[in-house]
Amino acid sequence: MGTESAFDAVVLAGGAARRLGGVDKAALRVGGTTLLDRVLDACAGAGGMVVVGPPRPTARPVRWTRESPPGGGPLPALAAGLRHASAGLVLVFAADLPFLTPATVCALLGGVSDDADGVVLTDPEGVENPLVAAYRTASLRRELELLERERGALAGLPLRLLTARLDLRRMPDPSGLASFDCDTWDALSTARARIREHGHVLEEWIAAAKAELGVDLDVDTTTLLDLARDAAHGVARPAAPLTTFLVGYAAGRAGGGPEAVAEAARKAAELARRWAEEDTEGGSGGSGAGTSAR
Repeated sequence: MGTESAFDAVVLAGGAARRLGGVDKAALRVGGTTLLDRVLDACAGAGGMVVVGPPRPTARPVRWTRESPPGGGPLPALAAGLRHASAGLVLVFAADLPFLTPATVCALLGGVSDDADGVVLTDPEGVENPLVAAYRTASLRRELELLERERGALAGLPLRLLTARLDLRRMPDPSGLASFDCDTWDALSTARARIREHGHVLEEWIAAAKAELGVDLDVDTTTLLDLARDAAHGVARPAAPLTTFLVGYAAGRAGGGPEAVAEAARKAAELARRWAEEDTEGGSGGSGAGTSAR
């Protein structure tokens, strides 16, 4: 798995979630998307994605595996996931990171220097989070095997016993968002409230809608919003959602892709401009044939 990619991803999703009353934490939703799916979306470029935990529905194809024994903690879970990773680098994430993004993933991967075993994210207080990190696969395997030989078993051992044996670089997370996890009900409420704040809600909605619809396309929201505004003001308010729908449909008919969307939006914007000009000319006694029908 992952033989043609520079990295694989292992997501640990088998914790007991005691502070959440034992609910399936990975299946909880933020912005209409499960916490697990939000993490998987951030890792979309991985050659292979392995989820350690009980199988549940996911939007992206993954390989499921379980730690031995079940509930044995993060080290047995990590060892189980690594059995299915073959790329030189492996991302290791918890399943409850609602604000993990592809940008953070790229930064972690790019931060693994030639002389280090990996890079780990640190929160605003400088505390390392070994479950928001990128590691050299061989380094993790080597130290896990040595630790198991020394201790007899990995179950119940803390993750810091492993990370203390690795030469890790630190990557600061000044905002604290990428390392924000939902391990309490208050944290879950905070995450749900934040994505509905002004300045975040549109980006979050577009990302969730693309994932739900299976659309892998960079959407130029500024262009589409400008088009919707022009259609609403120059024609009629209901024209805004209908026009943007038609732009999407026309782009799909043209083969899809950013260029097709941009061209369809350009044509519709030009039409809205002509429509508005015609309306102005008619209302000011110009050469137009009259005001446009509403």
